[in-house]
Amino acid sequence: MTTAPRIGSAFLLAQIGAHAASRFAERISELDLTPPQTGLLRAVAAEPGRSQQSLARHLGTPASRLVALVDGLAGRGLVERRRNPDDRRLHALHVTPAGKEMLDRIGGVAGEHEQDLLGALDPDERATLRELLSRVADDQGLTPGVHPGYRRL
Repeated sequence: MTTAPRIGSAFLLAQIGAHAASRFAERISELDLTPPQTGLLRAVAAEPGRSQQSLARHLGTPASRLVALVDGLAGRGLVERRRNPDDRRLHALHVTPAGKEMLDRIGGVAGEHEQDLLGALDPDERATLRELLSRVADDQGLTPGVHPGYRRL
């Protein structure tokens, strides 16, 4: 009798990650957002006044692609560009009041997503999983809070 090969943890991480990303994209699309737009809005809110160039470096995405994402969010009134008071050639990004409202909605969607995805785990198991995954991400040199998909935009 042949036994099925053992499924490795790396495969399970990839399987669950792909599933989680797909489900999150579906959920966030109900707010007429894409995951990259959502991440950008969160990044701007986390550090208001950051320049587009600095944010592009932080996210690891081409500056030209970031401009298009910012244009989309600015066109919806969720972020605004302001002249950087220290260097008028640079634009500082800020979340608008409408953007703050959208972030609250995103938070609700993200909470539902996490609950749905991790419903099989109790709170202590979730905390342990988060700690373990954070250690793996740190060991792999991943930027905290930045999805590596920005590098492929």
